[in-house]
Amino acid sequence: MRILLDTNIVIHREAATVIDEDIGILFKWLDNLHHTKCIHPVTIQEIEKHGDSRVLKSFKVKLASYNVLKTTAPMSNEVRRLLEPLDKNQNDLNDTLLINELYCGRVDSLITEDKLLLNKASLLGISDRVFTIDAFLEKVTAENPELADYKVLSVRKSVFGNLDLSDDFFKSFKEDYPDYERWFNSKADETVYVCLTGGEPIAFLYLKIEGKTEDYSDINPPLPPKKRLKIGSFKVTLNGFRLGERFLKIVFDNALRLKVDEIYVTIFNKRIEQQRLINLLEEFGFNYHGIKKGPGGDELVYIRSCKKAADRSHPKVTYPFFSTAGHIFLVPIHPEYHTELFPDSILRTESPMDFVENEPHRNAISKVYISRSIERKIDSGDILVFYRTGGYHRGVVTTIGVAESVIDGIRTEADFIRLCRKRSVFTDKQLSGQWNLRPGIRPFIVNFLYVYSFSKRINLQRLIEIGVIPSVNDAPRGFTRISIDNFRNILRECQVDESIVVD
Repeated sequence: MRILLDTNIVIHREAATVIDEDIGILFKWLDNLHHTKCIHPVTIQEIEKHGDSRVLKSFKVKLASYNVLKTTAPMSNEVRRLLEPLDKNQNDLNDTLLINELYCGRVDSLITEDKLLLNKASLLGISDRVFTIDAFLEKVTAENPELADYKVLSVRKSVFGNLDLSDDFFKSFKEDYPDYERWFNSKADETVYVCLTGGEPIAFLYLKIEGKTEDYSDINPPLPPKKRLKIGSFKVTLNGFRLGERFLKIVFDNALRLKVDEIYVTIFNKRIEQQRLINLLEEFGFNYHGIKKGPGGDELVYIRSCKKAADRSHPKVTYPFFSTAGHIFLVPIHPEYHTELFPDSILRTESPMDFVENEPHRNAISKVYISRSIERKIDSGDILVFYRTGGYHRGVVTTIGVAESVIDGIRTEADFIRLCRKRSVFTDKQLSGQWNLRPGIRPFIVNFLYVYSFSKRINLQRLIEIGVIPSVNDAPRGFTRISIDNFRNILRECQVDESIVVD
């Protein structure tokens, strides 16, 4: 495959002053899969204007490792019609030149961290061929599990004192914060969330609760007095396993438990890893607030309100809150797939060691459900109550999700596999089997957000007793609508914290 690399990817690869371990993982995959690393002539022009002479020197030395496009595609009329009105400066025009190469089929895929480029791809209907680095790694990891470096991943609670500050993972923290080593050691007994592989961290999260008397004088504009949860340190090495979402779920769970008014984070915007986290935070409703002054330079400040609200059209921005204003469905899921998709909803009869987070779909908040249900009228914001099948005594409700979108009318098996691959519990072979199981009724896809796992579960017998299901013969086989009263009864029986429910 011919992979076109955006200029920002190349600059981070060649920058002498920026740690390139994340970009190195991407380039390792490209080499292992024998993909051709292409760059557009406009990328060379942009790099030649770069202010860091070391970047320019490094790039010129390594230029032979890239395939510079010898010719460029004439501008497509459709690209010109849709994108020219959006182009306000030379950078915008250069982005359009890159996306035009993909639209015209001269390259197979484009890798970028530029949100505007991703938006342009969406307008042109080719977003399935444009990837962030993380999304590309997720794709190739799912397609080539035998080549993945990370065989066993598990998020666990630990304390600072159990971690080795000399690990390369912490190098970027020490470069960004002159006093990081002293600060780190002062937190020796405090809790952190960490993901280890081979004894070394690849993801790390520290949370701190702050009261209304906290001093925010170093933030401009200052934050008003509120109870807040601060994301004190947050880093995820590129790996393709969606650990960023897994850790963000931990952030929201803590915010709910601690009943804070806001979540905030201060973050530099120097490295690809930081830019990726900023994009993830914005996707889940964090908004730019201002600047924090510090000895390591200016940090960006992002804030997320924890006010009880639900945006049905864009449920991520108000996650984990959800509204009962739409439809509510009981959704069956077979035991062999249940805990693969919902590791936090593991049953007491299952072994936690069988469900460590070494698959992208296990870590994701954003997941995929495949169905042939007669009922296909599922709207964004609708509530999904997942029912683990198993009969009168062993069938139980375990999990709440919120629908994001439905993809129906899928034309080909290849499209179906591509759309499902990243966030489904199925392998490509199993997806092929799903597609061909009943050719007369092709499956459709529901993209949804995993929101809540019940700590107490009720079985089919109890669902019948409280009137959610009329009889054992009516156990859900597809998307089964239930009333809001049925839903409230489930919440009460399962002792769910209803603070996440917006009426």
